[in-house]
Amino acid sequence: MTEQLTHIDEKGDVRMVDVSAKPDTERVAVAEGFIAMHQETLDLIVEGKAAKGDVLACARVAGIMAAKQTSSLIPMCHPLNITKAKVECDPVFDGEREDGKVGIHILTTCGVTGKTGIEMEALTAASVACLTVYDMCKAVDRGMEIMDVRLLKKDGGKTGLWERA
Repeated sequence: MTEQLTHIDEKGDVRMVDVSAKPDTERVAVAEGFIAMHQETLDLIVEGKAAKGDVLACARVAGIMAAKQTSSLIPMCHPLNITKAKVECDPVFDGEREDGKVGIHILTTCGVTGKTGIEMEALTAASVACLTVYDMCKAVDRGMEIMDVRLLKKDGGKTGLWERA
């Protein structure tokens, strides 16, 4: 790995990267996360019996809202005029994962036409959607575990397409 960190200047100070000379391009990023829980908690969510309401609908909205606020949370992120934000929340049942965990799989897709990427927005959306599931179900399952938050794909800009193997 020979590339330099772009958020560090020649003196070692952090900075927001100057993207003013870069052309606008269409950019898309896809990220995921997983929140593991007890089977009983998953049953409450799937059956719509969680005390705070529709957990998955709330998580989807929270993820989209988080994507739009990423630059307020991550100091060196540029504010982006997001053109697309989608959050999918799918229950994962016993036997569907190699590790045997049950829970909710979160998949986010964010897009922008701009000078810089949208990976942080997709990752933030996935993280906040998982956190929202935790918040809405913590009264019955404080042992839930957020895991596997990662970028799956990014496309656009100078580096083009990158996909997780």
